[in-house]
Amino acid sequence: MKPLKSLDKLAKSLGDLVPEFFVNLAARISIFMIFWTSVQLKLEGDSLFGQKWAFWELSPSTFMLFEHEYALPLLPVEFAAYLATLAEFFVSILLLIGMLTRFSALALILMTLVIQIFVYPDLWATHLLWLAPLLYLLKKGGGEVSIDRLLLNRS
Repeated sequence: MKPLKSLDKLAKSLGDLVPEFFVNLAARISIFMIFWTSVQLKLEGDSLFGQKWAFWELSPSTFMLFEHEYALPLLPVEFAAYLATLAEFFVSILLLIGMLTRFSALALILMTLVIQIFVYPDLWATHLLWLAPLLYLLKKGGGEVSIDRLLLNRS
């Protein structure tokens, strides 16, 4: 048992070398990349710096996906497509910059649960990978390197 405790103590010492702001920033960036990549596939139009910014220009394939593959119950196809796209676009940006971080994490947790339950119930392992950093951000907030920190420390 003593070798296990020593190994755990060594690993904890190494983990303590990682600053909390780095873990927080890594969580925000990783989740941003997941949802930003998804929203980029839903948009049409010109790009700036290799990214599409016209969040109002959904591609025809987006509507087709929401009609046939995603097929959310109770929501009209067009409404669901715009709602999901706008949420992915704006909430992922808010999360990246650390503004309204807890709200953004909660919104993406709810979106992930909808995807898990209604769209891809067999992808629970992937969705758990999304939920882990989102739950951390819901609990910890935006951290030291965030707009939240600037705004909340002033009030």
